[in-house]
Amino acid sequence: MTRLSARALTLAYEDRVVVDGLDLAVPDGKVTVIVGPNACGKSTTLRPLGRLLKPRSGAVLLDGAALSSLPTRQIAQTIGLLPQSPVAREAITVGDLVARGRQPHQHWWQQWSKEDERAVTDAMARTSVSDLADRPVDELSGGQRQRVWIAMALAQDTDLLLLDEPTTFLDIAHQVEVLDLVRRLNHDRGRTVVAVLHDLNQAARYADHLIAMKAGRVVAEGPPSEVVTAELVHEVFGLASIVIPDPVTGSPLVPQSTPITAPVSGSGCASTWTTKDAYQWPRVSL
Repeated sequence: MTRLSARALTLAYEDRVVVDGLDLAVPDGKVTVIVGPNACGKSTTLRPLGRLLKPRSGAVLLDGAALSSLPTRQIAQTIGLLPQSPVAREAITVGDLVARGRQPHQHWWQQWSKEDERAVTDAMARTSVSDLADRPVDELSGGQRQRVWIAMALAQDTDLLLLDEPTTFLDIAHQVEVLDLVRRLNHDRGRTVVAVLHDLNQAARYADHLIAMKAGRVVAEGPPSEVVTAELVHEVFGLASIVIPDPVTGSPLVPQSTPITAPVSGSGCASTWTTKDAYQWPRVSL
């Protein structure tokens, strides 16, 4: 049985319906990535899975029970959520913020334990923020802050982890670091992960299960090798493209679809290269 699912989910902000009649089943023990164009409902779909948004109709189920009927503490011990734009209390230090991830596991008779200490230390080491422990969060760069928030989510040590655009503000090296970390958490610790990503190629590389959305509905879902096709890229993103195998992983790769103009070596003249001539790690940002 799928632990986390949604049935006939309709989501709205006041009078504007964003998602209508959505059915979704999150595969256990897998990395699921949701992709789609801007304003298609990706982040909105993630929010009710962590009980941050009340559905207008339908239900989110956790272990067969409606999420709305479960105690907040039970949900927080099972589902960790990193929202798109988290806000920290002014002047809070990195160490204190990461430690807040342990609150769902604490009791009035035991506010801090060796297990809490281990979880926080491990989360900070995995996200390379240990040396920032005493720094105020509001003094950090955007990329540093993002890694601190991810550390807090990891410290929560939940079976299910929801990440809304976790690579925001990160340079390409730290994006790969974070996504490699997500993959290791899944592979080594059996975490079920649902992430919203903007980069289609990164999504195809790291996902076990890919969900493509457009205008509040699921257009396709399944293994990236079955979902990422030239036809789907055109339908969902309006982009003419080709799809080739990633030379490293074999996952689908969507190269830059328009010709690239670059100087011919030693000539100073412009020459048109195709994607087959100028191979790089291209990024289709969504």
